[in-house]
Amino acid sequence: MAIHSSEDFIHHLGNKLKEYQNSDGSIVCKDDQTHDHWDHLEACIGLGIAGFKDEFERGLIWSRLNQNMDGSWYEEYKKSNPTKLNKQSNHAAYFATALAFHYILFQDKAFIKENWNCLLMANDFLLDMQSESGAFIWNIDEDGEYDIDFLLTGNSSIVKSLECSIFLADEIGDTNKDKWHEIYQSAKKCIQAPKNNFDLKADRSNFSMDAYYPILSGALTAEQEDMYVEKTMQRFYVDGLGVKCVAEEPWVTVAETCEFCIALVKAGHRERAIKILQEVKTISDDEQIPYMGWQFNEKIFWPFEQPSWTIAALILAEDAIYNTSKASRVFTANLV
Repeated sequence: MAIHSSEDFIHHLGNKLKEYQNSDGSIVCKDDQTHDHWDHLEACIGLGIAGFKDEFERGLIWSRLNQNMDGSWYEEYKKSNPTKLNKQSNHAAYFATALAFHYILFQDKAFIKENWNCLLMANDFLLDMQSESGAFIWNIDEDGEYDIDFLLTGNSSIVKSLECSIFLADEIGDTNKDKWHEIYQSAKKCIQAPKNNFDLKADRSNFSMDAYYPILSGALTAEQEDMYVEKTMQRFYVDGLGVKCVAEEPWVTVAETCEFCIALVKAGHRERAIKILQEVKTISDDEQIPYMGWQFNEKIFWPFEQPSWTIAALILAEDAIYNTSKASRVFTANLV
C-alpha cells in the first residue's frame, strides 16, 4: 500500500483508529473490548492529531461522563462498565494532556471550559496521592486502600500532565495554576533525582519505559536526557527492529519504540528517531497497521493483536518527528 506523506499516513492510521470507538465515545484497546482510561485518552489524542475532531471530542466527553465522584477513573472497563475497580493516579492525570492536545490543535477555549471541572476533579484526586517527597502514589486498590509505591514511569507521565494543566490554566486565566505549579516543581525534583523515590516494592529497571519516560516528563536537563537515551540504546534497543519492552525478553514492542522515538526528538536526536521509527514500522500488516510487537527469536508477530493505543503511539511518533500537526511539540518541548 503506497502512502506518500506523513499527513496521509497519520490520516490512514486515524481512519483505522476510528473503528475502535464505540457509539458512546469509549475506545476499546483490542478485540476483547476492554479499555483503560490512559489508553482511551492516548487513542483520543491519536484521533485528534489525525484530524478527527468529532471523534476526539466524543472520547473526551466519555471521560467526563464516566469520571468517578472523587475525580478518578477505574482501572478497566468493558462496554463502559467497570471491570477492575482500582484507580491509578496517572490515569486521572492524563486527562489534562489530552485536553492540552485538543486546545493546541483546535484553539477551542469553549470546549476546554466545558471540560474544566473534569480536569479540576482529576487533579484534586491526583494531589491527594502526592507524598511528602513529591512523588505520587501509583494506585488505590478496589477496597479504597493506598497501594504505597511510586512508579518512575507513571510519575513521569504525571509531571507532563501537570505541565499541561498549568499551560491550560494560563490560557484560560484559572488561578489554580499557582497551586499546581508548586506541586509540579516538587514532582519534577523527584524525577531529576529518582534514587530512593521510586519502585520501592519491586525493581522495574528491566522495563524500557523506566529508561526513557523521564525524558518525556520534560523535567530533565539535556545531560540527564542524554544519559537516559544511552541507557535505552544500550540495554533495550535491537538494531533493525526497535526497542524491547523488557530487557531479558526477545520482544520488540511498537508502542514503546514509538514513545522512545518521541523521547529522542525531545533530547535532540531526531535523525536517530527517524531511523528507529522506520525500523519499527516493519512490525505491521500489509495495510501498515502496527501489531503490538515482534518476537524476534520465533520470528512472529506477538501477540497477534493491533491495539488502539499502539496505533495511537505510532501517530504521536510520526507527528513528533515530522511536525505534521500544530500539537507536535507537546512531548518534545516544554509548554511552561
